[in-house]
Amino acid sequence: MDDDLDQALDAVGPRLRALRRQRETTLADLSATTGISVSTLSRLESGDRRPTLELLLPLARAHGVTLDELVDAPPTGDPRVHLRPVTRQGMTMVPLTRRAGGIQAYKIVLQPAGAGAEPRLQTHEGYEWLYVLNGRLRAVIGEHDLVLAPGEAAEFDTHIPHWFGAADPEPVEFLSLFGKQGERAHLRARPKSKREE
Repeated sequence: MDDDLDQALDAVGPRLRALRRQRETTLADLSATTGISVSTLSRLESGDRRPTLELLLPLARAHGVTLDELVDAPPTGDPRVHLRPVTRQGMTMVPLTRRAGGIQAYKIVLQPAGAGAEPRLQTHEGYEWLYVLNGRLRAVIGEHDLVLAPGEAAEFDTHIPHWFGAADPEPVEFLSLFGKQGERAHLRARPKSKREE
């Protein structure tokens, strides 16, 4: 039993680092949000400091995950994902997946930017797939300046400079599948049966 506990605690550091990098947050930003010193956060991520409940609670809140997710608790049999929205600078992100690695799914709501707001393009590791649910999404991807309506999708390598915003004075809602390591979404179709041919 002690081996299981040690393994679970040893895995917390890498999971914390993956969550922070996935959200593109620095140790200094996380320290400001949680009140935990940068050196303590660094030692937690590297495994040099043993995680405690007092440290994990504010970190789970800051990352928008449950304690179970941080310590990789065994499943309880409940398949529901408990949504923990994170809101920053006019964007609400709702994680739709629980795992820290692999392809992540999010529902994103963007509020309209102020008048005269210019796109601030960014690049990072990964591959992203978008699907617009409500409103119209302005997507600047490399040399393309697109407006996507409900039911439209786009996919791109995130090494290409990109930016998203509401195309109208109303919010826009869309789904995002994001693979940090460049994983792409794949569609699987069943083969035609003899009757369909």
